Amino acid sequence: MTKKIFRSTFLVSFIVFLACMILSLGFLYSYFSELQQSQLSAELQLAAQGVENNGIGFLEGLHISDYRITWISSDGSVIYDSMADADQMENHLNRQEVQDALSTGTGSGVRTSTTLSERTYYLAQLLSDGTVLRLSYSTDSVFALLLGMSYAIAIIIILAVILSLLLSKRLAKRIIQPLNKLDLDNPLENDTYEELSPLLTRIMHQHRQIDEQLEELHKRQTEFSAVTDNMSEGLVLLGADGSILSINHAATEIFGADSSAVGKDMLTIDRSRQVQELLGHAMSGKHSEIIISRNGREYQFNASPILSEGKVNGVALLAFDITEKELMERQRREFSANVSHELKTPLHSIMGSAELIENGLVKADDMPRFISRIRTEATRLVTLIDDIIRLSQLDEGTEMPKEQVDLLAVANEAAEALSSAAADRHVEINVSGTHTYIYGVRRLLYEIAYNLCENAIKYNKEGGKVSIEVSNNSITVTDTGIGIPPEHQSRVFERFYRVDKSHSRETGGTGLGLSIVKHAALYHGADIKLESHVDQGTKITVIFPEQKVEK
Repeated sequence: MTKKIFRSTFLVSFIVFLACMILSLGFLYSYFSELQQSQLSAELQLAAQGVENNGIGFLEGLHISDYRITWISSDGSVIYDSMADADQMENHLNRQEVQDALSTGTGSGVRTSTTLSERTYYLAQLLSDGTVLRLSYSTDSVFALLLGMSYAIAIIIILAVILSLLLSKRLAKRIIQPLNKLDLDNPLENDTYEELSPLLTRIMHQHRQIDEQLEELHKRQTEFSAVTDNMSEGLVLLGADGSILSINHAATEIFGADSSAVGKDMLTIDRSRQVQELLGHAMSGKHSEIIISRNGREYQFNASPILSEGKVNGVALLAFDITEKELMERQRREFSANVSHELKTPLHSIMGSAELIENGLVKADDMPRFISRIRTEATRLVTLIDDIIRLSQLDEGTEMPKEQVDLLAVANEAAEALSSAAADRHVEINVSGTHTYIYGVRRLLYEIAYNLCENAIKYNKEGGKVSIEVSNNSITVTDTGIGIPPEHQSRVFERFYRVDKSHSRETGGTGLGLSIVKHAALYHGADIKLESHVDQGTKITVIFPEQKVEK
């Protein structure tokens, strides 16, 4: 802008200077021309008076070089000329000034040389005897005058250019200086040119609009970040060039990145062929998904193109943690297979024994043994079906009637129910603690105590001990049994999972006891803590959330 102002100022200054100089020369030339003509007229009056008085003697007695005097007869012949031989001169009757003088008494004329370098002014007056006296003088034309003054004019122009340059540069700086000092953050507080007031007012309005838009944008960005950062799913938004526009907290954990990844290419946080192919399909306008294992977990990646006016402007990549879903699906398949197997085993035994009896292949003495086997296997079958039904109810989250339950009383009831089983294995059961009231489903709380105690008896050693302790909203069952190896401890609460299948067959368990304990505890919002050492015993604690006791 400074250069533009400088050029404009310099150009205007130079044009004004040239115009002033041309006008001044024109006025001066006109002024001096008029002055000379006036002097020529006075001189002509004097010369005419002298010729009237003394005739040609007066003219011959003059010694002048500034003017040319010519005396012309009425027929146009030259009587006298101060610069040429009168006899050699042509007739002047056709000259304009001579004709005007003969007709009106005075005449004038101006003639320019063919080279345009000289102009001659003529002034003629009619004398009393009918002759005409003419005075003339020659002067340079404007063009010749300029040529003669070219050196001086060149110096003046150079000086004018230099002065214009200096003044224009200084003026441009002075004009720009207040503009450079403008406080655009506070436009209305500037003390500058009044002409800028509308502009500064408009800038102020624009500042307010921009501030409002930025505030709204920041608000929306905060809301978007709050939503996406609290998502359990990973979300990555990519631009058309594959750069990361946004990445939420869950996605940074999945890809092992951080917020600095924004603005970088997706390849900087993931170079796997599967993900790149997934994004490639999305960039081509197709929705696609894949399942990938990462850090021991299963993720489902969904990539969807972001379309605008029919063109793909980016990709939205969603990552879902489906580990639990896959685990549940695997457990469902295993559960179905295990249920089928567990149901077939007692049924086959029952059918085999019944077939032998039906075909008369069982002796009378062996009949009680076969009938006992049928009853035992039928009982086992009914127990298995009851456990499956209870687990199904817990899976469905069916609402059950709740009440204030004394956990110590429930523990005593379970111990009493299992006393005969404990006596058969010579296992001692002890119940201790304080009365702790839990607001829950009595039957489920009983299942927790019963199944923990039953497992403690089944997997105990001959002559072992089982301790049930109730205190501080928790129930703890400790045994002196065979213990659980560390590699199995994370899976003992799965359905039909058995550490020692041969031992389970001997004890007649269904493999669902600890699974029922787990789901019953989850139903009450309780946590389960397991401590076990091989050949030293197992300690399982179910800790219920703190509750207000209502009696």
